[in-house]
Amino acid sequence: MRVSDIQRCEVRPGQLVEWTFSPATVAAAAVLPPDPRPPAYIQESHIRTARSVREDGLFVPTWLGAAFDLPGRADLDALEEALRGWTLRHETLRSGFRWADDEMQRFTLDGDDVSLSRKVVGDFTDEGALVRHLQDRFDVAADALGWPNHIFAAVVRDDSTSVYMAFDHTNVDAYSLQRIPQEIHELYAARLAGRAVAGAPAGSYVDFCELERASADGIDDSHAIVARWREFIGRCDGRLPSFPVDLGLEPGGGLPAQQLMREPLVDADAAAAFEAYCRPFGGSLVGFLAATSLIVHELGGEPVYRTVVPFHTRLKSVWSDSVGWYVGGAPIEVAAARDFDEALTAVRAELHANRSLARMPLARVLRLLGTDFRPTSPDLYSIVSYVDARVVPGSARWAERKAYGLIRVSYGDQVCAWVNRLHEGLWFACRYPDTDAAYKNMRRYVEGLRDLVVSVAARH
Repeated sequence: MRVSDIQRCEVRPGQLVEWTFSPATVAAAAVLPPDPRPPAYIQESHIRTARSVREDGLFVPTWLGAAFDLPGRADLDALEEALRGWTLRHETLRSGFRWADDEMQRFTLDGDDVSLSRKVVGDFTDEGALVRHLQDRFDVAADALGWPNHIFAAVVRDDSTSVYMAFDHTNVDAYSLQRIPQEIHELYAARLAGRAVAGAPAGSYVDFCELERASADGIDDSHAIVARWREFIGRCDGRLPSFPVDLGLEPGGGLPAQQLMREPLVDADAAAAFEAYCRPFGGSLVGFLAATSLIVHELGGEPVYRTVVPFHTRLKSVWSDSVGWYVGGAPIEVAAARDFDEALTAVRAELHANRSLARMPLARVLRLLGTDFRPTSPDLYSIVSYVDARVVPGSARWAERKAYGLIRVSYGDQVCAWVNRLHEGLWFACRYPDTDAAYKNMRRYVEGLRDLVVSVAARH
């Protein structure tokens, strides 16, 4: 989907309705015994980071969400049934954590104990007031340190109904969000028609967490993956890599506010031509990493571009339809290249050598390294991500349905950039520190990406 903040996702006035877990569901969760299945390392790292930043005196909302339209004035009973049915399908949404001293313990509700509470908030006639209300509400209801940590809302009008769903990151990744519009549309249509929705059950992310953690706990500091990360971090001066351009940050300064840059990059024809050119080297992901290595060398002068590349960890088909945070990272290092083809060759070799490292949770590796990575920022490192989203069910109708993947832009000292291939072309978005230097260099970066993609497409 198009990545956006809530301020720029076509919010329109109407009657606001919201759903949260009912008081009975919250009460049932409060007395649950511990679930022996542990948190994923990425979940634990995220929550500990949020706690650490909060202890430093800063509230940093980091929720993710989805926004999309349903046709006409929604039948709220049918929509509520669809939302509850979708929640029951994905076990992580009825699972949470509580602290026992310094240990995180999971609890998980049975489906029979899950019910939603509906509240009609009121009519909004001013778009700005509605946006502010939604953001403030999501900040509280989808907080990493609270539970429940997700919320559903709808803005109802005669001609259409906009649905908003916000989650703490422990529950979802980008792929989870991309599947939501079609799944809710199908469930809602089925409820309206009084029929059941056929389909295989989704794999449980809670089960995945247990399996992944058991595998990760089976390695020690002598493992080859740990050695590779040790070497990589050593060449990053003992830190995980930042985006290698001037971001205007003062050494030792506080966590800066961030801004979001989001816009179309190129049209569908240029995206297809760029993919065709890059395909012999591995495709568009390789192309965007190669392009980034060239551009940041020009902007910052660093002789080697080092980054951590995000990859999904849905390695078995049972997880394909599952909602959860299935993401790992692989380190790559690309020396300054003479031209784009040389950069493509270098990136392809790095990804071939290191992609398998993404299967091992980085938080586990850092623990084995014994390095004090006490997190002071919600992002451990900067990223450049590429996803071809055209294969996601319902993606051809995202523009028509005003579908967006939402990110909360608040505070952070890293750059996180996403390039998504949609049916209409490439969409670019990035979070970056709110400084003049960062804005100027990120504008130069995105214009450099656009120019390179267009030139490669024309040459091809």
